[in-house]
Amino acid sequence: MFRILVVEDDKGTRRLMQDTLADAGYEPMLAADGQEALALLTQKHVDLMVLDVMMPRLDGFALLSGLRRSGSQLPVLVLTAKEAMADKKQGLRLGADDYMTKPADEEELLLRIGALLRRAQAISARRLTVGGTTLVYDDLSVEWDGNVTELPRKEFQLLYKLLSCPDKTFTRRQLMDEIWDPATDSDEHTVNVHINRLRDRLRGNRDFAIVTVRGLGYKAVRL
Repeated sequence: MFRILVVEDDKGTRRLMQDTLADAGYEPMLAADGQEALALLTQKHVDLMVLDVMMPRLDGFALLSGLRRSGSQLPVLVLTAKEAMADKKQGLRLGADDYMTKPADEEELLLRIGALLRRAQAISARRLTVGGTTLVYDDLSVEWDGNVTELPRKEFQLLYKLLSCPDKTFTRRQLMDEIWDPATDSDEHTVNVHINRLRDRLRGNRDFAIVTVRGLGYKAVRL
């Protein structure tokens, strides 16, 4: 059973999250602020954190920043009323794995939690398998039909991101924010270039396709 830590200062929201997660088969843990969350993290193993931002004592962004500076790879889904794009970018740049605004649809929240847990398992194993294709993180390589192709780092990370969340559409800006350095001079056209290179390198792969979602971005689709 996966253990999920909910860090939320509103008592009613904590209780609702507790019931939602328990009904979905998870083991919820509750913390009212960042300080309480840190104490719990030293006591028990946690598989994923659902994190509010605006909290007393230690807010969500400060907690997230501290975790990433310490080297923690704990999956973190930020769930907050802060809906401005600047806030979302800040959360992702600090190391959030996903970002949702309140009020969140319960079904979507559970789907995103499930996707993050699957991705975390794959990353911890350093391998991701889709059909007959395997991505090996340590080698930045893709194996299929007896072929092994080593990819440039950015192309590999881009492919790994898309295949970790099949059928989910990522905007070019989301991909830029998560894979490229925030200080880069590159623009969103860079994503298009890398996608086209991936399609060329993986031509003939029958396990998945990288699909352009017109006006939005890209997604990986299993075949």
